[in-house]
Amino acid sequence: MKKTMLIVAVLAIFGFTRSGKSQFHSGNTLTQEERAFAVKYMEETRDGLIKDLEGLSQNQLQFRTAPDRWSIADCVEHIAISESFLFQAVQMSLKKEAEPGKRDSIKVSDEQLIKALTDRSHKAQAPEMLKPTGRFKSTGDALAAFLEQRNKNIEYVKTTNDDLRNHFFSHPLLGTIDDYQLLLLITAHSRRHTLQLEEVKADAGFPKN
Repeated sequence: MKKTMLIVAVLAIFGFTRSGKSQFHSGNTLTQEERAFAVKYMEETRDGLIKDLEGLSQNQLQFRTAPDRWSIADCVEHIAISESFLFQAVQMSLKKEAEPGKRDSIKVSDEQLIKALTDRSHKAQAPEMLKPTGRFKSTGDALAAFLEQRNKNIEYVKTTNDDLRNHFFSHPLLGTIDDYQLLLLITAHSRRHTLQLEEVKADAGFPKN
């Protein structure tokens, strides 16, 4: 119960608007289109992070635009620990009974959820347990941890027969979302913080080497 409440609190920071209807879905497993969309998004955001980190020096990884702002290394650590932590929410939700009658309760579409999560004009504070604290020996280790979990998540989406569209999570700000949308939320979250580290790289004071 304690862990469940902790995940609820963590996911609360990712809620934004609650407008629009979700896509209609029937059946007990993902459609080919849903599976392909999620896998592609997971792969693109994974590869985008890898590309953004290529060739960066330790000096560049540790640079902060201000004393209270995250460095690139901080962003990668946060992405890595969140990827695994948030996936637990999907697994926990799947332990409950399927409730297809709740689909009408969803007020945000897949596309709206992704757009909201990656909108950097809306700022949010990470909960203490997901803030970067130097858990990894290096940014390379943090990236490796992220890649291990992301690749597991990709394989899960490719192969699962779980009824993701008829298991639901009550999000404090988004309202009811289904477990497929939770997977998209995890992926959009990594993209949100990849955009954040790109902002660091674009700063006028960013080290040349």
